[in-house]
Amino acid sequence: MRSFRPIALRRAPILIGLASAAAAVLGSAAQTPAPPGMVASGSSPEARFLSENTAAMNKMMADMEIKPTGDIDADFTAMMIPHHQGAIDMAIAELRYGKNEQLRRIAQEIIVGQQQEIVAMRLALRQPLPAPAPAPTQVSPSDQPSGMATHHHQTDHGAPSSPAPTIDMK
Repeated sequence: MRSFRPIALRRAPILIGLASAAAAVLGSAAQTPAPPGMVASGSSPEARFLSENTAAMNKMMADMEIKPTGDIDADFTAMMIPHHQGAIDMAIAELRYGKNEQLRRIAQEIIVGQQQEIVAMRLALRQPLPAPAPAPTQVSPSDQPSGMATHHHQTDHGAPSSPAPTIDMK
């Protein structure tokens, strides 16, 4: 039986890179508005938070309902990955609407930690990793206000020298 540890050690640079990228983006990313159509315009922040949180919970519960395959490991990850994604989605709602800096920091840590665990589970089963994508709270270049620079200089480590700009919601 093959141990997870050697795989994790070989993949440690990937996990560290993901954590570093997520931490850089999330350091200032909590100010990005919800995707269009996600919440009703004109509603209170509390109503928008509850709406996003309810949507995240409903999606998580629906995605966790699987048909057993007979492979315990595959079934476990099929249920746990949506569970972790639900935690990420709820933490994003906290970042959008929460005011308590300590809880906002915890939400950032939840996002990074749950993303790492999703990657580790996929690697353990040799499943493909999701395609690289902007962090859920990162503004895409097409959503930036006009005149905003989008230059990213590469460091010696290949990472952008500064996080992507974000939109201030407050």
